[in-house]
Amino acid sequence: MPTTEPDKSEVPSAPTVLLTGASGYVGGRLLPLLEQQPVVVRCLARNPDKLRPLVKSSTEVVRGDVLDPSSLDAALLGVQTAYYLVHLMSGSADFEQEDRQAAKNFADAAKRSGVQRIIYLGGLGDDADPKLSPHLRSRHEVGEILRESDVETIEFRAGMVIGAGSLSYQLMKSLTDRLPVMICPRWLTTPTQPIAIDDVLAYLLAAKDLPKGESRIFEIGSPDVVTYGDLIREYARQQGLRRWLIFVPVLTPYLSGLWLALVTPATYEVGRHLIEGLKNPTVVQDAKALEVFPIRPMGVTGAIRLARETPLPKT
Repeated sequence: MPTTEPDKSEVPSAPTVLLTGASGYVGGRLLPLLEQQPVVVRCLARNPDKLRPLVKSSTEVVRGDVLDPSSLDAALLGVQTAYYLVHLMSGSADFEQEDRQAAKNFADAAKRSGVQRIIYLGGLGDDADPKLSPHLRSRHEVGEILRESDVETIEFRAGMVIGAGSLSYQLMKSLTDRLPVMICPRWLTTPTQPIAIDDVLAYLLAAKDLPKGESRIFEIGSPDVVTYGDLIREYARQQGLRRWLIFVPVLTPYLSGLWLALVTPATYEVGRHLIEGLKNPTVVQDAKALEVFPIRPMGVTGAIRLARETPLPKT
């Protein structure tokens, strides 16, 4: 009997997912995972020529800038899910204002284009803390702006991301590798709940397939509540290094300069803001992510071990 060709017009097309921040650490790790999904991947890039060699031939790369509203409508056309992984902290002294404007531009364009869901990675920290660092305050504000667009927004709040290439991890690694004796401020005893990059990526991927609903905030972290000093000691233990931490009430500008001299000039400003953020407790206060997602994050020991064994990502 003759066979009948299927009507291709009736075959549903794969949904289109937009990824911003593909040239950053988390976005760069998320990109190849999205390319394995049954979706059309589209990346927003200020410099498409730089990104194209890093993506599959099936991945779309479009020129756009979150600070240029006119460039966003075409990029978001036909997009069902948009990952907002943009952080302008490294590019401007007034990063709070630029992050605010970028989020507003993106949120407005997403609403106009009919985007169904925005997935955003922000930072842990108590909104009620009057001493919340500018870095964490800006992260929370961006999430609020995205939610106010009326586009369903899934916001993940994470602390330090442990992984090869993560700036906060590399800063800790550099300090420990290079300084046998560290003069440390007492706020390095502030509690924190870091998370492995693999677990962050698992949450970001899983959020794409959540049933449609209201905007939500999920706090994510490892099962371990530790201090930055604990992270230094654990990394040193795994490296076979003997390190001494001497705590002082405050970290003077001179000592801060010594710390930040260990990061490159390109990341100096970001490093300063990250260190300021260590003064704030960054722990999971609401564990509903464990109820909604089947993901069970690894502990700090395993996260550091995995980071040590993983080559730095190519840039």
